[in-house]
Amino acid sequence: MTVPAGFFARHTRLVRTPLVPEVALHLADDVAALWQAMEDDEGTPGAGDASPFWAAAWVGGQGLARYVLDTPDLVAGRTVLDLGAGSGLVAVAASLAGAERVLASDVDPYALAVIPLNAAANGARGIEPVGDVLDADLPEVEVVLAGDVFYDLRMADRVRPWLFTAWVRGAVVLVGDPGRSQLPEGLREVAGYQVPDSGVDVARRTTVWRLP
Repeated sequence: MTVPAGFFARHTRLVRTPLVPEVALHLADDVAALWQAMEDDEGTPGAGDASPFWAAAWVGGQGLARYVLDTPDLVAGRTVLDLGAGSGLVAVAASLAGAERVLASDVDPYALAVIPLNAAANGARGIEPVGDVLDADLPEVEVVLAGDVFYDLRMADRVRPWLFTAWVRGAVVLVGDPGRSQLPEGLREVAGYQVPDSGVDVARRTTVWRLP
């Protein structure tokens, strides 16, 4: 399916995320209303099958992006894969930190359409949106960044062996996650952050994990 021209201008606005204010993203103030727009307003076949995960800055992705910007040597001059890219926050952070090439992988056509817009809004270069890589041959990458990919059991079962294979083949593998029950064993914590929650006086902790 093709995302209608002007969709993001009508239904999102550029927002700077709490933990990564260097990056501005096209996000939705009301995700429920955005979902309705995807189903009805645009009249696009297949739009109702997509979940607008890309329209919010998930805390795991924010933590991972923060870590990448704070430790640029991790990605500088390298080929990077952002797995489950969503808005492209982590991909943008990797580009700004000096990555030579960034593959931003997602299954959602809306995510793949908004990633170039978010890259352009931040002057991020070398970002290439790509579809689902979990059932394909492992791309030639040196670093794999996976933010919030363990959000349910089905996704976790697909991602877990794929990340392990990437690590066995020599890639640095980092995961950003607030501690979901589906996280695999054997991960090593490398950083932790408190992410302010917009609109309320609380913060959520998220962690950056490394395999192994």
